[in-house]
Amino acid sequence: MSEKKMSSSRKHHLKSLMLSIAKGLLEEEEREQEEERTRYMAESCPPVSMPRSMQELLELCREIHHKIDVIDEERYDLDMKVNKSDKEIDDLKIKVQDQMGKFKKPVLIQVRMSADAMLKALLGSKHTVNMELRANLKQVKKEVKEEDKELRDVGDWRKNIEDKAGMDGRKKMFETEA
Repeated sequence: MSEKKMSSSRKHHLKSLMLSIAKGLLEEEEREQEEERTRYMAESCPPVSMPRSMQELLELCREIHHKIDVIDEERYDLDMKVNKSDKEIDDLKIKVQDQMGKFKKPVLIQVRMSADAMLKALLGSKHTVNMELRANLKQVKKEVKEEDKELRDVGDWRKNIEDKAGMDGRKKMFETEA
């Protein structure tokens, strides 16, 4: 409680004083800018006297073109200076960040995305990538063995058992294997 509080009327009075002083400074600054502008225009652009002959008119045109060229060169030089200083400012900002060391990493939000949507986002909408891996697999033809073919052709299993029943069936089995 060491700080003494100011009454609201005192705060309002100080605020209005500050605003009136700022208003006076702004008006004075505007007046100075206007005077500077009129002084610059008087120096740079003298009043034009209309020439009476064709020769004087051509001479006036040459002078105006020369002044335009000089002004364009100055404008170009100033643009180059501004661009150079902007680059230097950016480089210095990067150096300051490097000197400070740690960068604040932003909090990343987990986004659920399918692989197709992720590749589409990375490669752009022109590329349509299909992540169906089975389509990229190599097709292999299976060689059908004769034994497998016979087993498939046997058909009904009851018939197969009846054929092998008794001694004749067993004899046939040994004869076919040998």
